[in-house]
Amino acid sequence: MAVVRELTGTEEFRAALPVINELRTHLLDNDGYLATLEEMRAGGYRLFAVMEEGQFVALAGVAIRTNFYYGRFLYVYDLVTSASERSRGYGKLLLDHLEELARADGCETIALSSGIQRAEAHRFYKEKMGFERVSYVFKKSL
Repeated sequence: MAVVRELTGTEEFRAALPVINELRTHLLDNDGYLATLEEMRAGGYRLFAVMEEGQFVALAGVAIRTNFYYGRFLYVYDLVTSASERSRGYGKLLLDHLEELARADGCETIALSSGIQRAEAHRFYKEKMGFERVSYVFKKSL
C-alpha cells in the first residue's frame, strides 16, 4: 500500500535523487544536489515522497510562502512521478496529502509552475486535481 511521508535525512535525500532527476535532469551530481537541497531546506523547502513497497515512486518539494496575490500558500516547486509508475494514482495521492498539509497550516492556496511542454501534467492538474491556469511564468537567464 502506498504511503506519503516527509523525507528528512541525508540518506533518504540521496536515495530520492533518481526520481527527482527524472524532472530535474541536470542534477547528476550527488554532492551538488545535496548542497543545493540543504540551502533550500534552510529556506523552508520540504521534500515528500510516495513510497510503494519500500521504493520512492513520486516526490514533491514544497514550501509555505506568503505574498500579496495568494496570501499564505503552499508552493510546489517539484512534483514528479517516476516514468514507470505513472497513471497509478501516486500524483493524486501526493497532491491530496499536500492539500491537507496546506489546509492544516492555514494556507489559502496551492500554487505551482509547470513547463509549457508538459501537456499531460497540465491536463492532470486541471482535470483531475482542480487547478486552474492563472498566469504565465517568465524568466530571463543572467
